[in-house]
Amino acid sequence: MTHTALITGASRGLGAAMALALAPSHHIIAVAKTTGALEELDDQIKAKGGAATLAPMDIGNDAAMQTLCRGIYDRWGRVDMWVHCAVHAAPLTPTSMINTKDMAKSIAGNVTATSTLITYIAPLLGTDGRAIFFDDPVVGHAFHGAYGATKAAQIALARSWQAETSKTGPQVHIATPAPMPTATRARFHPGEDRSALADPAAEAARILSEING
Repeated sequence: MTHTALITGASRGLGAAMALALAPSHHIIAVAKTTGALEELDDQIKAKGGAATLAPMDIGNDAAMQTLCRGIYDRWGRVDMWVHCAVHAAPLTPTSMINTKDMAKSIAGNVTATSTLITYIAPLLGTDGRAIFFDDPVVGHAFHGAYGATKAAQIALARSWQAETSKTGPQVHIATPAPMPTATRARFHPGEDRSALADPAAEAARILSEING
């Protein structure tokens, strides 16, 4: 029986690292907007002896997500693990100067899309599947208003789902990765010493070890 892992936000950073960490034991369904980066990930997965299905889609596109989940159901009937790494990182700005479009994109990408995905993916996970979300504790930090507020809302959704399914499944995990040299962090902390940051591959291995332990 083929185990499947759906990675939303799989093209770079922690999403790509999680995909590579799971590739030896799971068929990877990799979702991201950047086709070129997905193809690079596919090459890396194949080099590990694994296999992937690439889905160059925007998680904010409801019709695309319906098509994706229907396709997963038709081919495999289920998802064993969902790893949600996709996030919209709005530019840092004073709260009193948050751009309306940036806030709308943050809500759509971090809150609405997450809620929709939970609705569509929960039936695929059933009672035995697992979902992983990633907290980023920047709530209340200066200049992080749009990102921090919508990331907090995303994790609130995950925590509610976790509480609701604690006895019935699926298992919902919320991990807090150490700071990593990702593109998102580079936007928030330009010029910092990236050598002191955690390696995404090491963080993926640590998180999976904790969840499986």
